[in-house]
Amino acid sequence: MNQLIIFFLSSLFINSLSSKAEPPKKISAHITVMGIVYCDICSNNSFSRHSYFLPGAEVRMDCKFEASWPKTREQISFSVNRTTNRHGMYKLEIPSVDGIACAQAAIDSSCEASLMWSSSKACNVPGYKSSTKEIAIKVKQQNICIYSLNALNFRPSKTDAGLCGN
Repeated sequence: MNQLIIFFLSSLFINSLSSKAEPPKKISAHITVMGIVYCDICSNNSFSRHSYFLPGAEVRMDCKFEASWPKTREQISFSVNRTTNRHGMYKLEIPSVDGIACAQAAIDSSCEASLMWSSSKACNVPGYKSSTKEIAIKVKQQNICIYSLNALNFRPSKTDAGLCGN
């Protein structure tokens, strides 16, 4: 019995010597910035039952992320134009930011989205033209950070009183 235990322990010891040490995992973050554009039919800066999401609207996004992590201090700045999809949503995905654990690091972010133009001739007067307020959602396990900006809107040049009231 003692020989069996010695064999087992020596096998474990030899196995541990032959196994290679794994390199440390590379930390990378996935950051998404998104928002929506809608047509405010009643021109009251709120999404009513007559409002609809506006596909094809052009939005300019200006963002800056500053992250502090024990061995890194990073700054990412960008300005891009995005077109809303059929659901009125625009988004920018930054697939990998090496060395930053966005869900754990102290990230100071500032993003602004501004309306450029509308795809609809019937709804092309800017309402809320720019947005800087955001909601941040961070998922530590997958190192994902999502920044959702407040909604932007266009409105028609004339409000339909029959549809919206006074």
